[in-house]
Amino acid sequence: MGRWMRLIAVAGAAAVLAPAAHASTKVPAAFPAAGPVLVPNLTVRAAPSPHARVVTVIHQFRPDFREQYVLAVGSRKGKDGRTWVELRVQLRPNGTLGWVPLSAVQLAPTHYRIVVHLGLRQIDLYRDGKQIAAAPVAIGAPGRETPVGQYYVTARFVPDDPFLGVFAVETSAYSKLTEWPGGGVVGIHGTSAPQLIGQAVSHGCVRVTNATAELLRRYAPLGTPIAIVAD
Repeated sequence: MGRWMRLIAVAGAAAVLAPAAHASTKVPAAFPAAGPVLVPNLTVRAAPSPHARVVTVIHQFRPDFREQYVLAVGSRKGKDGRTWVELRVQLRPNGTLGWVPLSAVQLAPTHYRIVVHLGLRQIDLYRDGKQIAAAPVAIGAPGRETPVGQYYVTARFVPDDPFLGVFAVETSAYSKLTEWPGGGVVGIHGTSAPQLIGQAVSHGCVRVTNATAELLRRYAPLGTPIAIVAD
């Protein structure tokens, strides 16, 4: 990838895809479930208890002033009598999980899913469990490999650099590098060099053709689960 530029809000598209933020304590009918944070500062804990170790603090709004979205993968009743949900946390090391009270987030079951196959160098898009697209990708070069794991879409934007193509999503994954803006956040984005698709050439990001990037604009709302697998 090489350059991770300033984010530009996607007017209209994000608004259509994102659920409205309003208070709710109803347990989602199914997990994974995603949605915005409802409180200014949300303490994430290592167990479903207000006394458990603090993992991190999530702010209601990102540094770019957009809503902070989270992805929950399950729920449990805490000893305090409240329902807690387990989150995938955008934090090093990759794969970090943590618990927050259900009342602090607005969740709805997700309908879309992304799977990136590193070995096949392919991205698959799913809606309600049915594959709707498959396309080739470029992945991280040796020493800068795209990280395997379970992640989610944390931001959507139109890049201000043609190198990143016509559309991009930020993920909750981190690369081996730390010097990029955002501390090495991995993205899935279009490209101005489609001849490199199918190769291992990026700094950890997943590059797709601009046609595939347009599919991400349509089928990868905030909170979409992402699986990056080795095959």
